[in-house]
Amino acid sequence: MGLRLSVFGLVVADMARSLAFYRRLGLDVSESEDKSPHVEHLLPGGLKLVWDTIETIRSFDPEWRSPAGSPRAGLAFECASPGEVDRVYAELVAAGYDGHKAPWDAFWGMRYAVVHDPDGNGVDLYAGLS
Repeated sequence: MGLRLSVFGLVVADMARSLAFYRRLGLDVSESEDKSPHVEHLLPGGLKLVWDTIETIRSFDPEWRSPAGSPRAGLAFECASPGEVDRVYAELVAAGYDGHKAPWDAFWGMRYAVVHDPDGNGVDLYAGLS
């Protein structure tokens, strides 16, 4: 069939707030996109991360509703070291983002932490312990 995953999309309530969060994680998204209803960012390897406002989604799917309960999608960012996991987590929490799981040494051999983006999606931070 030749299918290839090419886009991972997030639905956001506040584009500027969401993009500010992901800029803190190193994504180079122009601030000129803060008022856009749809934003695309090309990642290494060719995958695109896209953001759409709720209004954009409802323009073609008027019945769309935000999921209830825990997030159903998550992203993970690899850090250069266990110390960077701790630093990035602390910076995000200090900036007012929800620190869901403080950094810990996971049994699978990684330093791991979880924060929530402004829309409640889990964003994992990790680095190998060795």
